[in-house]
Amino acid sequence: MGRAFEFRKGRKMKRWSAMAKAFTRIGKDIVMAVKEGGPNPEANSRLRAVIQNAKAANMPKDNVERAIKKATDKDTANYKEVLFEGYAPHGIALLIETATDNNNRTVANVRSYFNKCNGTMGTQGSVEFMFDHTCNFRIPKGEIDPEELELELIDFGAEEVFEDEDGILIYAPFGSFGTIQKELENRKMEILSSGFERIPQITKKLTEAEMADVEKLIEKMEEDDDVMNVYHTMEEN
Repeated sequence: MGRAFEFRKGRKMKRWSAMAKAFTRIGKDIVMAVKEGGPNPEANSRLRAVIQNAKAANMPKDNVERAIKKATDKDTANYKEVLFEGYAPHGIALLIETATDNNNRTVANVRSYFNKCNGTMGTQGSVEFMFDHTCNFRIPKGEIDPEELELELIDFGAEEVFEDEDGILIYAPFGSFGTIQKELENRKMEILSSGFERIPQITKKLTEAEMADVEKLIEKMEEDDDVMNVYHTMEEN
């Protein structure tokens, strides 16, 4: 198995474990998708992907429809995706993905978390190069052979295909998202969920005490409503 498999196996999806947080994230994703490509899922591939993720998170259909309707209101603020970079204690690189309607607020909050937990906020590009930006798709297992599917999807950008307890996962570079989404839809394969992740190229092993220092900062970041994802280079058990 490759790095995507190890990353998926080891990562603690704390933000998605809380349903309210998941719904908040999906609501923002819907607003950004609708503002970008309109409210019709048939004509908006990004919105189709968000609706699939809403289903996977058991978000009620009524909630999704209300969010789409609200997003079409010209008075609804749009969210801007902003990436923050820096270092946690003990030399652990952090990438923080945010979706915000008030950049000044988000910048101030993220900087305060770094300062309170002995971290250092970095400049643009200071740690982003340490992570591979990937996209992923989850489809049902069915009768599909992951190895055969991987060979078939290589030409569309897929780099890693593997099975876990919830289905089959397909990983590819960030830029291959639209191509693979279209191919899966052409094959009439059900897409259970899809998304983007940043996989660290190398990780660093810490002691339990050092891990606690880093986790304290990550938890503060994740508690912020503007924060969508936090990625790090700490080796996880």
